[in-house]
Amino acid sequence: MNLQTAQNMIQAAGVFFSRSADATGAGRMQVLDSNWIVVGQQPSPGALVGEGDAVLSVVKIGEPNNC
Repeated sequence: MNLQTAQNMIQAAGVFFSRSADATGAGRMQVLDSNWIVVGQQPSPGALVGEGDAVLSVVKIGEPNNC
C-alpha cells in the first residue's frame, strides 16, 4: 500500500506519530507520501505500538522492491 494509506491506518488505530525511512538506504525524504509504497515495517504487523514506534520502510512507486 502507499505510505499515505499506511499512515492513515496507523492513525485510525490511535497512534498519531509514525516514521518512514527510504528502504534503498539513500536517505531520501518522503515529501509526497502517496508516491511511496511500504515494503517493510517495524514492529511486525499486529504488534502493539506507541507514539513513534512504527517505522515504515518505503520505496518510490515503480522502483524495484521485494513485495
